[in-house]
Amino acid sequence: MINFIRKPFDTRLLALVAGLTFCIVPSILQAQAQDDDAAIKTREENFTKQMENTVLVGFFTLDDQKQDQLGKPERYEIRKVTKATKNTWIFQTRVKYGSIDTVLPILVPIEWAGDTPIVSMTDFTIPGMGTFTCRVMFYKDRYAGTWQHGKKGGHMWGKIDKVEQ
Repeated sequence: MINFIRKPFDTRLLALVAGLTFCIVPSILQAQAQDDDAAIKTREENFTKQMENTVLVGFFTLDDQKQDQLGKPERYEIRKVTKATKNTWIFQTRVKYGSIDTVLPILVPIEWAGDTPIVSMTDFTIPGMGTFTCRVMFYKDRYAGTWQHGKKGGHMWGKIDKVEQ
């Protein structure tokens, strides 16, 4: 039988660990918060630059159409995107919808999945155009998502192209 020798617990070790914890952990947390603030600022600046003077050129589908549908062409012009509040951004857009052709500022709710911005609108009314629900993500030079306008809805996807000024 093996005989284990028990040594008395050294309280000095506990005091050292506790002291280090109370000194180092707050510093680490503060540095992490500063890194988070810097990362947020960087991702927001990148989004602003990414979306300035762009055209979203792609396709959309309708849910009530055949599943093998290739999609109908769509085009959205974005002049500028700026942050208004924590989760609200102003999209300066050229809207061409039916007989409407105008530049409008549209307040758009944005959520973030890491460095990826996602438009997250639920029953969002755009005066003169109707009520929309959508989830659209932007990543590098692409966008993709789902949309709903009244009883019609579907998917949307495409490229984010820069407009020559």
